[in-house]
Amino acid sequence: MIRSVIALALVTLFFYECKPTIKKELPLPKLGRFEIVKNGDGVDTVFHQIEDFKFVDQDSNWVTNETFSKGIYIADFFFTTCPDICPKMKAQMLRVYDSIGSEPSLMFLSHTIDPKHDSVAVLKDFSERLGVDGAKWKFVTGDKEVIYKLGQTSYMASIADQGAAGLTHSGRFFLIDKNRHIRGAYNGTDAEEVNVMIGDIKKLLNEN
Repeated sequence: MIRSVIALALVTLFFYECKPTIKKELPLPKLGRFEIVKNGDGVDTVFHQIEDFKFVDQDSNWVTNETFSKGIYIADFFFTTCPDICPKMKAQMLRVYDSIGSEPSLMFLSHTIDPKHDSVAVLKDFSERLGVDGAKWKFVTGDKEVIYKLGQTSYMASIADQGAAGLTHSGRFFLIDKNRHIRGAYNGTDAEEVNVMIGDIKKLLNEN
């Protein structure tokens, strides 16, 4: 009887020790600059946020931060006549759109860096040729200086007009939460990095 009790205890201990540890998934980081500020007797961490903006989309509707306040979005920078990385980026973004674009709390935001050429009508034609829903995927234009400043200081994206040498821009996709924080930055021409982004989008949707 005593042997049976000891054996049972050993078996119980074995299964207890071998029970797999359930790791709690860490939240996605908030990227960019941050500041520690005093708050009463304690301190708070103030994270970098996307600045206020107001642009017009392919349907002649105003697009602001409030457009995305109830969910998350993926942002990028492009221009419709870009012969280099833009087609690769849009192919990858379309893959994301087709994969999880139906999520009601997910939207897409593409800023043109060539507003002189990329008028509302041009952006409308571009979005229609991609076959996407204008309510979900906003292609926006506006004042060139404002777009460049937003890209450089809010998204920390490399954007430049090199005159005769042409326009250059970052190939990254930026994952933004409902509080305007950057939660991820990914190479939009690399399928593996975009796969990582898709996983991170799902994590962030669960967080929200």
